[in-house]
Amino acid sequence: MLNNLELISRLVMAAVLGSLIGFERERLSWAAGLRTHMLVCVDSALIMIVSAFGFEDALQADHVVLDPSRIAAQVVSGIGFLGAGSILLRGEIVRGLTMAASLWSVAAIGLTVGGGLYTASIASTVIILIILAGIKPLERRFISVKLRRELTILVDRGSLTFHALHEALGPSSVRVKQFVRAVGRDTVARCL
Repeated sequence: MLNNLELISRLVMAAVLGSLIGFERERLSWAAGLRTHMLVCVDSALIMIVSAFGFEDALQADHVVLDPSRIAAQVVSGIGFLGAGSILLRGEIVRGLTMAASLWSVAAIGLTVGGGLYTASIASTVIILIILAGIKPLERRFISVKLRRELTILVDRGSLTFHALHEALGPSSVRVKQFVRAVGRDTVARCL
């Protein structure tokens, strides 16, 4: 069995590692931010500790065999459910996949900390932070910009409505990002 200091240090370490990833998500104003990631990571660590050490008394009985991986496997299933709740379909665009993946990642980190694999948990936290915070600017610079299109429509004031614009653009109209009413006689719609 773990001593109390080791037990508490594993839970605190899970909270710290989960908070690093949660902070990155929080700064982008995602629904699952700092507290959510911390809770998932600490809870996963706690479940792993219970799975690995919570049944030591029962193991002393004859013919009792426990598999600690069974509880850890259930964490993966449960986090899949939580992650699915963070995925949204808006028109033709799916949002929240990275959020779901980051929740799944902190669950794995929590299980790793709970299992006492400190180097693996710290290394995975660093790698995940690099993926979440470091790759996003590269995506914006090299991928997103190439997918964006701008359409400017000049019309007489009051003759263009969102409804008319959506009908004219068809199915891709869910991607209208900005509708600017210019001062003066014309209205400008910017469709990105």
